[in-house]
Order: sequence, then C-alpha cells, then structure tokens
Amino acid sequence: MKILLLTKKDVEQLLPMGEVIEAVESAFKEKILGRVQMPAKLYLFYGKYSGDLRTMPSYLEQLDISAVKVVNVHPENPKKYGLPTVMATIILVNPKNGAPLAIMGGTRVTSMRTGAAGGVAAKYLARKDSKVVGLVGAGAQARTQLMALKEVLKRIEEVRVTDIIRASREKYAEEMSEKLGLNVKAVDNIKDAVRGADVVVTVTPTRVPIVKSGWIGAGTHINAIGADAPGKEELDPELLKRAKIVVDDWEQASHSGEINVPLAAGIITKEKIWAEIGEIVAGLKLGRTSPDEITVFDSTGLAIEDAVTAELAYKKALAKKIGRFIEIM
Repeated sequence: MKILLLTKKDVEQLLPMGEVIEAVESAFKEKILGRVQMPAKLYLFYGKYSGDLRTMPSYLEQLDISAVKVVNVHPENPKKYGLPTVMATIILVNPKNGAPLAIMGGTRVTSMRTGAAGGVAAKYLARKDSKVVGLVGAGAQARTQLMALKEVLKRIEEVRVTDIIRASREKYAEEMSEKLGLNVKAVDNIKDAVRGADVVVTVTPTRVPIVKSGWIGAGTHINAIGADAPGKEELDPELLKRAKIVVDDWEQASHSGEINVPLAAGIITKEKIWAEIGEIVAGLKLGRTSPDEITVFDSTGLAIEDAVTAELAYKKALAKKIGRFIEIM
C-alpha cells in the first residue's frame, strides 16, 4: 500500500487561499446540516512545559472526506526552541476501507484553514465597505488571516498591526505590504491598532483580556482567533456583551473558545450566542443586519476544516505530481 507523503514545503505550493475559503465554507454548511462526524478535541496538557497536544478526527459524510490531525500549541517554542508555536501532522483517510491516503505536514494546513475560517466570517459579518483592519499579534496566523480578509473584502486601504515584540510587528508590516500590496504599518500598542478599525483580528495566546470595550466602535467586526483552550480570552467581556456573537461550534467554543471564561463566570449566557457560522452560511440565520452592529466570530478551529483543506492539498498534489509515495504498511 502506497501513501502520499507531503512535506511542509509541498503543502505550501498547494493551497490558494481563495480555494481554501470555499472548502471551509462548504465544511461549515455540511456541519450545520448534520452531515459530519466530529468528536470533541481530545487534549493532553503538558503543564510543566506550558503546552498542550490535541487530536482532531472528522468525517464529512456527504463529501466522503475523512482525516485525523495531531496538533500542539506551545507558546514558548519560538523563544526557547526556535520552533513554531503550533505544529501539526494530518492523516487523510479513505472512508471506504480505512486506509491512509496521505500523511502531510499540517502546520500550513492549520494556518490556512484558520485564516480561511476568518475569511468566511468576515464575508458574512463584516461591513462590505470595511477599509481599515487592525491586527493584534504578528505571528503565522496573522499572515493567513490578512490573506483571507483580502480575498473577501475588496476595499481595504489600511492595515495596522501590533505585537509585543517590536521586530515581529515591523517584519510583518514589511513582508505583508510587499506580499499583498496593502498599506500595512506597525504600531506600538493594541489601542492604536484597533481603535477606528472596521475589522479587528486577535491572534494571541493570552489568558487576560487585552482588547478593551471602549476601543471598539459601532460597526466593527472582530475575528477572535487566539482563544483555543480553557482559560484563554482576548476580548474584554464588556465588549462581548455589546456584540452579536457567532461561534464555529457551540460545544467547543463554550469550553475552550473566546466565550469560555465569561460563560463560566456568568457574565454572558448561552442565549447571548447568536449562531454558529454554519447556520449563517446555510441561510438558516442572518449575518450582519445593521451597519452599526458589533459582530464577533469566536474561532476555535474545527477538525472538518482540516479535513477539507487536506483533501484539497491531496487532490492538487496528485494533479501536479508533488510529493512522494511511501510504503509503511
């Protein structure tokens, strides 16, 4: 039995953001129509190393796509070991017989599909005339988030980015200005990044709210990406009380997303959550209904997003003859 092996460099050649957005949008729809199997993430917590490991299996029944991802989150990796905060491996499985079709580096898949999820959310929740984007965090995920926003918002004129590491925010501004042809500038603090922005993206591992309610004006859309484990939160709970909140998955968001801490504290209740994003994609609920609404997308990352993105990479790899086949069984 031959299995396609795709390295990180292979995967980087295979995933145009526009196509990943389409794939992730279809996955959200399949989920809300009840045509997926997706058990909750299983966590291992490495407390003494300030990290964790998650396993994420899924099966999209109608599309006949199945995969399992193993992914870590270790925020101290860049400084201590020169490694990414997030690393992942994905096994794409043939549902007909359970045989593995491909093993691929999943770090790029994770980054692209999470960026794409933010793009889907912005498509339905951000104002179409959005011109100013504010980014909090300048890591790998901040890059794919902006790539996705550029795909769905055609009037972006200014991008502000901040990061606790000055060199990181300056490098990001230079790199993304050149790559995307946007006016990206580094700013010194979070307030300067988000105040007056039409779209705000938060991509940090913080456990203390860092975006204050008073900095966010009417009509703003926020993609809250960083909270992906119990105890993490990036947004002032008072801001959530003002907002229309959309999650990718209620169960997952309630225990490990942006809403997990304020829910546990009783600051907000389940009734405050407007919808899952799939309900909006499928037309079962409305997205933005007013130019003055504050909207928040709580993205925790779903296994089905990985599966459809891995399938896209696999098909493109076969067509382009990228990767190599190995026998391990």
